[in-house]
Amino acid sequence: MYDFAYHRPKSIADAVNLLKSKPEARPMSGGMTLIPTLKQRLAKPSDVVDLGGLKELAGIKIEGNNVVIGAMTRHADVATSADVKRVIPALAGLASHIGDPQVRNRGTIGGSIANNDPAADYPAAVVALNATVTTNSGKHTADSFFKGLFETALADGELITSVSFPKADKAAYMKFPNPASRYAMVGVFVAKTGNNVRVAVTGAGPCVFRVKEMEDALARSFTSDAIKDIKIPADALNSDIHGSAEYRAHLVTVMARRAVDAANK
Repeated sequence: MYDFAYHRPKSIADAVNLLKSKPEARPMSGGMTLIPTLKQRLAKPSDVVDLGGLKELAGIKIEGNNVVIGAMTRHADVATSADVKRVIPALAGLASHIGDPQVRNRGTIGGSIANNDPAADYPAAVVALNATVTTNSGKHTADSFFKGLFETALADGELITSVSFPKADKAAYMKFPNPASRYAMVGVFVAKTGNNVRVAVTGAGPCVFRVKEMEDALARSFTSDAIKDIKIPADALNSDIHGSAEYRAHLVTVMARRAVDAANK
């Protein structure tokens, strides 16, 4: 680990000022990605800005038909929230299977979304539920937020403050986890609201993506049989020691069908 200056700001404004005044500074929420990266000397920030003391960024509330989750809310709190279980049970289920208990009790929803790991779970929920990501300087729609591998629409000094998830009529998330890390080799979140269906895939490619062919088929008939013959091209998908691109392509259809079946229960 390289030397760095450590800061624990007491307000969002203080955190933003620190990040803007120190170009090589990095924000830290739960530290589930940043700390291992620092320990392996894969990053060399001049300053680490710990957001852990910003209690105003944590918490869950219901606003109309939306579940609004503060950026510093832990995965475990989303998983066990009575409000989340009542309004969007699929979101609570997703959070309950992130990593292991240690990760769920330290990692935060804002940190996960901002990091945009290609195998993270939350990006699939954000995109499938058409959530709104609110920051200290504005709002981002789900479809415009995730840009690519570890890349988002966040500008320098811009911090996520909350994420608003609209209630869906039916929704479910199914993933095929790596047996060691519990990251998604492929995860598919399916959400139906009225006649609109959104299908978001994580783990399979460099960034979360939607499958329009499945969405159109499910809008006509929200059954797993409606998408059983849809094949996902493998040419742009991830391939590694855990699974080839072709294997991941196959898993997308398998997990999507399971998600539809779960949503219909």
